[in-house]
Amino acid sequence: MAVIRYEVRPIGWVESPLVDREAAPKQGDEGAPEAWLVFDERVRPGLADLAAGTEVIVLTWLDRARRDVLAVHPRGNLDNPVQGVFSTRSPDRPNPIGLHTVQIVAIEGTRMRVRDLEAIDGTPVLDVKPVLGRIAER
Repeated sequence: MAVIRYEVRPIGWVESPLVDREAAPKQGDEGAPEAWLVFDERVRPGLADLAAGTEVIVLTWLDRARRDVLAVHPRGNLDNPVQGVFSTRSPDRPNPIGLHTVQIVAIEGTRMRVRDLEAIDGTPVLDVKPVLGRIAER
C-alpha cells in the first residue's frame, strides 16, 4: 500500500492556563479551567453562527504527543491492563488528533472562550463542529 500524505493546517490555537501535559486533567469535565480558542483571521466567517451556551466539538492536533505508541495502560494507570490505543482516549497515537466536546462561554471577534477543554496552552486547533443529536437508523 502506497503512503499518501495529507496536509492539515491549523485554524487557530489554544490559550490555556494548562501548560504541563502531566498536570492536565485526562478529560475536560475532570477539572479543566476555562480556556480561549484563538482563531486565525482568515476563518472569521466560519464563526458567524456560533453563540455562548452552544456545545461544539473541537478537533486539535496534540502536537506534543508521541506518534509511535500503539498500546497503553488506560489513563496512564499501570494497574490497568494494556489496551490497543484505538480503544482509548490516549493522546499518544499515530495521528494525535484531539476530540473535545466543549461549551462556548463567550465569543469576542476571533477569540472563543470555552469550558471543559483539557488541551494545553499552544495546542493547534484544526476544526470546530456542531454537536448533533443521534442520527436515527434508516
